[in-house]
Amino acid sequence: MNLRDLRYLVAVGEHRHFGRAAEACFVSQPTLSTQIKKLERELGVELVERTPGNVMLTAVGEQVVARARLMLDEADSIRSIARRAQDPRSGTLRMGLFPTLAPYLLPHVVPPIHERFPNLELLLVEEKTEIVLQQLNAGRLDVGVLAVPVDARLHQENLFQEDFLLAVPRTHPLAARGDEPVDVGVLVDTHVLLLEEGHCMRDQALSVCRLSGAAEMAGFRATSLETLRQMVSAGVGVTLLPELTVRPPVPPSDGIALLRFADPVPRRQIAMLWRETSVYGDLLREMAEVIRTVVSGLLGPDAVALPPALVDPARAG
Repeated sequence: MNLRDLRYLVAVGEHRHFGRAAEACFVSQPTLSTQIKKLERELGVELVERTPGNVMLTAVGEQVVARARLMLDEADSIRSIARRAQDPRSGTLRMGLFPTLAPYLLPHVVPPIHERFPNLELLLVEEKTEIVLQQLNAGRLDVGVLAVPVDARLHQENLFQEDFLLAVPRTHPLAARGDEPVDVGVLVDTHVLLLEEGHCMRDQALSVCRLSGAAEMAGFRATSLETLRQMVSAGVGVTLLPELTVRPPVPPSDGIALLRFADPVPRRQIAMLWRETSVYGDLLREMAEVIRTVVSGLLGPDAVALPPALVDPARAG
């Protein structure tokens, strides 16, 4: 029994036709049929039920095909590991990001990453921080882009710091401040709209609330930043938005006024994390530099200077 014969059998199971299965495997039909009969003799069971005009797997054949798919997938994974070790820039990189960052950062950084690494296949996964960390530790992701610090034994490559902005309805008294920065103290006794449990940005915003004397608005927790944006625009309350979430290509919200905070500015620090043993280490450091360059053009060079965070970012995600 070899992987080639198992691949032939899986093809027959998928196509239910010897001719189409042989075509998919780039062999002649007699060759494929002969090898499957050889496999049946070796195993001592009938795997394929052959009737005029119809090809079906036997019950045993269905079980063997299910296991064969797993074996073929593992064999492909082994080949992929070897290819990555030879040339990481031509492999497949699986990157995880959290929901309040992914849709706002990726449109800016994916094109220059593809330009820098044209032979690299980048697979993107959007999950909450806790799940990204689990998948990193399990080997199902190669790198995570997360708000730090996080409780994980991973290599950390700092990328940039992102300021939080205060979003208020256009009718709010603070909207009249225009471009004048506001102190976090303006939030004292204010009830702030926040995300639901599990989002790292919820905990980051709660840190700002504790500093400013604000509190969470009772009875409401949003599932996304877009929900928060719509609620502020509708005049329900105020919230905090990371700066990238209001940068083009995100369209402006006519019903919202955005205010910057005066120093000390609440912000979150973003970093890339990967396993110390990753074959992608050198590649990821280069990719981190691409992201820093892009973000410095979006948020200004101070965003990648990485001074100590002024607000403790969340640990959960």
